[in-house]
Amino acid sequence: MKNNTIYITGSTGFVGENLIRYLNDFFAFREFKRGESVCIDEEIVIHLAGKAHDLKSTSTPDSYYECNTQLTKQIFDAFLQSDAKIFLTLSSVKAVADKIDNVLTEDWLPNPITDYGRSKRLAEEYILSKRLPQGKRIYILRPCMIHGPGNKGNLNLLYKLVTRGIPWPLGAYENRRSFCSVDNLCFIIKEIIERHDIPSGIYNIADDYPLSTNQLIKLIAKSQDRNGVILKVPKAIVRMFSELGGILGLPLNNERLQKLTESYEVSNAKIVKAIGKSLPLSTVDGLIKTLNAFSITNHQQNLD
Repeated sequence: MKNNTIYITGSTGFVGENLIRYLNDFFAFREFKRGESVCIDEEIVIHLAGKAHDLKSTSTPDSYYECNTQLTKQIFDAFLQSDAKIFLTLSSVKAVADKIDNVLTEDWLPNPITDYGRSKRLAEEYILSKRLPQGKRIYILRPCMIHGPGNKGNLNLLYKLVTRGIPWPLGAYENRRSFCSVDNLCFIIKEIIERHDIPSGIYNIADDYPLSTNQLIKLIAKSQDRNGVILKVPKAIVRMFSELGGILGLPLNNERLQKLTESYEVSNAKIVKAIGKSLPLSTVDGLIKTLNAFSITNHQQNLD
């Protein structure tokens, strides 16, 4: 097996597809398929497969542990038994905390409260509990909200809201949120697997500085040559509608309200110091790239 071949799980997911495109000129890939036996002949293992946080709350708790915990154990055990040198996996900042009152660093004591966060943390604990044979390295990456072309999630929801000229009703909430451009994530992964001077460990992954949701709304409006309308609806009224949304299955429910309005600032200082290079995209540049991709997609859908 060639040294420049990567064994990858989650190749058809959002991050997996972007990473393969990013590394395609440098590495070949052998893709894990669910249900097949795990046999690793490559020197690099990138484990991206996992169950994302379900904001509609339709997933069962077991589905998180089966995919995020048990599958990770299976892949990592195969890595330990193989001659592979590098194991890299995506965890999440939610493996540490769902809510924070300060800037999140790798020193925080993990205390996840959701099944998603707990399943990710259990996978981390399993990896860290194993004795690492000499010559092997492991990297547990904890990204915050990842975005990029092809992304489907809260950012896409905000984009559609502004595109339709709907005023943003949550202007009363002042927050600071970190974002993670998928390009910056791919850049970091490439640096890790190509170099030998980046120590094993856990690393938060985020762009360099946070934005408020109100700033994001203005950025979305600007990308469409619009004037974004931001309303400061009293928080009590907003909470009442989010409670109702949870009952009726509407887009705005308590969990999505938290996602859209909470402060969640993540420090990337550890990984930036380890790499010794600046990230290729600023927070705003990365978001503009994502928003432009949304615009192209929506235009194509309208033509269809």
